[in-house]
Amino acid sequence: MRTYVGRQQAISSEDFAELALGTPIELWLGVEGESDDERAARLDAARDILADNPNLLDDLIRIAAQVIEENPDLFEVIPLSRPVRCRRSMRKGAAA
Repeated sequence: MRTYVGRQQAISSEDFAELALGTPIELWLGVEGESDDERAARLDAARDILADNPNLLDDLIRIAAQVIEENPDLFEVIPLSRPVRCRRSMRKGAAA
């Protein structure tokens, strides 16, 4: 099964994120070992992009939802189980 964003094929989840965002994923997540100056410049660029396109995050969520809806077999859903609650027996004289 192939996944496309626009006319571009996304081969990996990183490709999908980059194509959906229109920017490298590292711009949003950073890279290991970046300096304080690099981080400040990266965050400044990200702020500029969001200011130029205030709908970017909504568009990304919409695209991700569409991909999940159209390709449910790509995602393994693991149901969450409820935590088991233990009843404490209240014995006479036992601390609560």
